[in-house]
Amino acid sequence: MSGTVDTVVVLGGRSEIGLAVARRLARQGARSFVLAARRSGDLDAEERALRDAGARSVARVEFDADDLGSHERVLGDIVDGHGPVDVVVTAFGVLGDQARAERDAAHAVSIVHTDYTAHVSVLTHVANRLRAQGHGRLVVFSSVAGVRVRRANYVYGSAKAGLDGFASGLADALHGSGVHLLLVRPGFVVGRMTRGMTPAPFSSTPEQVADATVRGLRAGPHTVWVPKVLRPVFAGLRLLPRPLWRRLPR
Repeated sequence: MSGTVDTVVVLGGRSEIGLAVARRLARQGARSFVLAARRSGDLDAEERALRDAGARSVARVEFDADDLGSHERVLGDIVDGHGPVDVVVTAFGVLGDQARAERDAAHAVSIVHTDYTAHVSVLTHVANRLRAQGHGRLVVFSSVAGVRVRRANYVYGSAKAGLDGFASGLADALHGSGVHLLLVRPGFVVGRMTRGMTPAPFSSTPEQVADATVRGLRAGPHTVWVPKVLRPVFAGLRLLPRPLWRRLPR
């Protein structure tokens, strides 16, 4: 990985993928971590995992991604109290219930609020802070669900499509600032969020997504697909006729 990584912030501190990324960075020499999540007092297992991986300092911060009004204060306190920050991982999100969202507008809006609107707020505040310090890396988890939105999960997919577009534009806006944004597009991830669901083709695990993310931080691309084969697969799927596309499962 080019440059030294010492301080890592995980927004969504109990996320399987976010924690897996943090553990790998700890093993590679990062020493100071901030886990930001709701019920931050319940992060004993997550803190222990990081310390076992080599972390010297693990701070916990109360963070509610859905509370947009708190973002500037919380993120400012994190950077002021633990900066300079080298890597910020945005790892919060919800899958939601597609069937319920089709009947319940409030549920549909709550999915989009967490998976898109909250990210717009958080990423804007984080980008401003990293610009001000003149360096840093920002990891954003999109999804192939947002590359071409499917009927089977269009609420979640539409939020990820919005996030993907926002993060892509933000990456370009950050060019030349000393801040680099890495956009990660996993396929179906077998983990807590998808427990009980039938894995889709080319599925991955949180550990595999974390491996690809850390390789991306080291190599410096703007976008990482997990697994890599999904990039040509979705290049082809973009051309699939709509009557066939709408029949595809999640």
